Amino acid sequence: MKLSYVSVAAVFALSVNAYTQDNSAAGNVLDRYGGLDIERVGPTIDRDLAQKMFRRGNTYSNLQRYEEAIDEYRKAISADPNYVEAIRNLANTYYFLERNDDAKPLLARFIALHTDVTASLIAAVSTLGSLERQSGNFAVSIDYDLRAIELDPLNDSQVHIMANTYNNAGEADKALQIYSAGIDVMPGNAFFDRNLGRILEQEGRLDEALLAYESAVAKDPESEFYAKLVDSTRRRLQR
Repeated sequence: MKLSYVSVAAVFALSVNAYTQDNSAAGNVLDRYGGLDIERVGPTIDRDLAQKMFRRGNTYSNLQRYEEAIDEYRKAISADPNYVEAIRNLANTYYFLERNDDAKPLLARFIALHTDVTASLIAAVSTLGSLERQSGNFAVSIDYDLRAIELDPLNDSQVHIMANTYNNAGEADKALQIYSAGIDVMPGNAFFDRNLGRILEQEGRLDEALLAYESAVAKDPESEFYAKLVDSTRRRLQR
């Protein structure tokens, strides 16, 4: 069984028994700094210990012993709060187990620490935006959704899903932001202009809707559907 949004490391050759030997230094650090929300600097950060716990977590995860994997990943983060791989895999495990309230802050932390654009970052941003939308936290989700569009500019389906979710929830302004962002990254997509116009028309903003429909026609002049939208909107404005 695999986790959902980012793959975990391959099974390690070392046995679980080899990882369970006592380590007094590990015990001292973890006893003192067991809470994940405690800020640690300088000598309290132990990268070697964090790597050891991270490898244990990967082994347990590949054995589908997820609660034990969670414990080891938490220990790795306790030893080194900026260990992005451990943060990623712990978030991934929580997400797989549908413990979304536990996954969300870790995803946010991973995103904040991750400086390079990678598949893991793209997946994390998209996943967190989706989870926040599902929770109705639209003021939070919109920023992640807009960033997801920027990071994955060829994914037109996510644009429609995001916009429809916002619009159906009565958040038309956010749906408009999503379609506008989609147009920015995919300027040749006439359907985005059409949907932007539809929401503007829904909101009674006919002048702006007409501009959006005209943009759709300019991008797809062969479409009778878009041409009819322009004509009908013009007639409504002339009444």
